[in-house]
Amino acid sequence: MKRNFILQVLLALSLSMVNAAWAVTVPAIFSDHMVLQQNAEIIIWGSAKSGEEVTVTGSWDNKPVKTKASNLAKWSVKLKTPAAGGPYTVTIKGYNTIVINDVLTGEVWLASGQSNMEWSAAAGIDRAEQEIPKANYPEIRFFSVAHQTADGPQLDLKGQWVVSTPETMKHFSAIGYFFGRELHQELNVPVGVINSSWGGTPGEVWVNPEVIAGDPVLAKAAAQQKEVEYGPTQPGKAYHAMIAPLIPYRIAGALWYQGESNTATPEAYATLLPALINNWRSEWGHEFPFYFVQIAPYKDYGPYAGALLRDSQRKSLKTPNTGMVVVSDIGNNDDIHPRNKLDVGKRLANLALNKTYGKTERPASGPLFRDMKVEGRKVRLFFDYADNGLVSKGKALTNFEIAGEDQNFVKADARIEGNTVVVQAKSVKNPVAVRYEWSNTVDPNLYNKAGLPASSFRTDNWPMKQQL
Repeated sequence: MKRNFILQVLLALSLSMVNAAWAVTVPAIFSDHMVLQQNAEIIIWGSAKSGEEVTVTGSWDNKPVKTKASNLAKWSVKLKTPAAGGPYTVTIKGYNTIVINDVLTGEVWLASGQSNMEWSAAAGIDRAEQEIPKANYPEIRFFSVAHQTADGPQLDLKGQWVVSTPETMKHFSAIGYFFGRELHQELNVPVGVINSSWGGTPGEVWVNPEVIAGDPVLAKAAAQQKEVEYGPTQPGKAYHAMIAPLIPYRIAGALWYQGESNTATPEAYATLLPALINNWRSEWGHEFPFYFVQIAPYKDYGPYAGALLRDSQRKSLKTPNTGMVVVSDIGNNDDIHPRNKLDVGKRLANLALNKTYGKTERPASGPLFRDMKVEGRKVRLFFDYADNGLVSKGKALTNFEIAGEDQNFVKADARIEGNTVVVQAKSVKNPVAVRYEWSNTVDPNLYNKAGLPASSFRTDNWPMKQQL
């Protein structure tokens, strides 16, 4: 009897091991409460025994799609999703059956970066007491990626989809939530936000390391990153573990708030950010919109490091299908973590609603320097996003500097003329360059009539290494 019992136990164990080896599996991103991109051809993928037939069916059309696992025990299928709606189920059948419940179709956005993107209401934000109790939105869903690092691309990560409630919102990216809420309320569709961010990380850790190694500018800047206790600094470490496993989960676009940890090499960021954008788009296989937040002013950067980093972000707008939110007016010169996350999320949402969803009545951006024209002893500055005119919040414009060929910048007098700004200084007879808000700590007062601040900028490209 005892011998038979042992044999039965061993047989059960061996069968369970076979079952586990043959079981169809999917990554964590496919879970109950997930949001799938609407009106799109999406990819669902996973693992199974080599040669096993796998059938995937979405309940929105009940059309089964079949495939077979490869000799590497991997499979994937393409499904066409309907317009926003649900709830649906997704059923995956092979040796076993997986049913994913409460699935919605709508708009899916990836939010990434460092601490200002990761920052939650629980960490402390303005209006937290008013906003947290209002966070019951059954059609807004969150997916938070756990901090992980890896030396090579991973197949899965830790996380799960949850429905927006006061409790889940409290611990999710505040900017991600406010962005998603604005989209949900304006478009009246379900919204899913995936938060994959890590406080204190430099941009290099979020890029495929092959991209960094293949560019001398990026490789040199990455080598200057110093190890820290609170997160990775080596190229690709977070990309491999926290971005690669999400690919190719279909997204409508990406949000990015990062740069504070790259102020040691601020000019290289003009190469790094476009490289990251192009890398992600290449890996995903489509040119999704990429909207980012210009870092806020902060007193403890090197003398001009913050200004140079912000200008590198501005220059990154040359990358197609991008947009930038300026937050210099709602930052905090004394705190690297400004607590007004509501307006940051709203500005990102307005940018997306305008440029991605065609809601042109939404303000997309503050004034962005476009060109300059020397008019004798004066310089006239031209701006994008200033068609309706410019305004000064205060009696007179401040923060403008002007220089001649001697490269000696002095405080300038500036005045608005329609949608241009005219700048001059008595001591500069032959002006050649202008700078605006060229400091780490600023108090901006140049706006467009939509109420959004102008980005800092410089018209010169004179070396500043000796000033860092």
